[in-house]
Amino acid sequence: MAEPQGPLMSPGFWLHHAALEWRATVERNLRPLGLTLAQFNLLASAGWLGRQGEPPTPQVVDMAGADRMMGSRVIRVLEDRALLTRHPDPDDARILRIEVTSEGRTLARRAVRIVVDTDEHFFGPDSDTLRDHLKSIAAQRIGI
Repeated sequence: MAEPQGPLMSPGFWLHHAALEWRATVERNLRPLGLTLAQFNLLASAGWLGRQGEPPTPQVVDMAGADRMMGSRVIRVLEDRALLTRHPDPDDARILRIEVTSEGRTLARRAVRIVVDTDEHFFGPDSDTLRDHLKSIAAQRIGI
């Protein structure tokens, strides 16, 4: 068992603070589009999953990494902005399916470009190793 050496020797400490800095920068960069990071994550997740059909709300919320209650509130905001629509599943009225509108797809494309550029600024043009390592840690949480 490793001996504690203080927070400055903890990868988790640095991961946490790097994530906070990345999040603040992405939020600042998305602000001109009128999107928060949570709104971007839900809109982009709905768009990505939507390429395979109209995804159910819980699947979009899980992909975005949001909790169900907050995710539902953010989806309502996106719906009020006409960036996506929700309608009942034809087989199960308890489930709402999400469809990204044309305006939502246009905004999502612009936002994705901003986030990709931010990632490259933060992690460099060759961030495959870091991405793969983080993916191996997070894959259990998001199921991919």
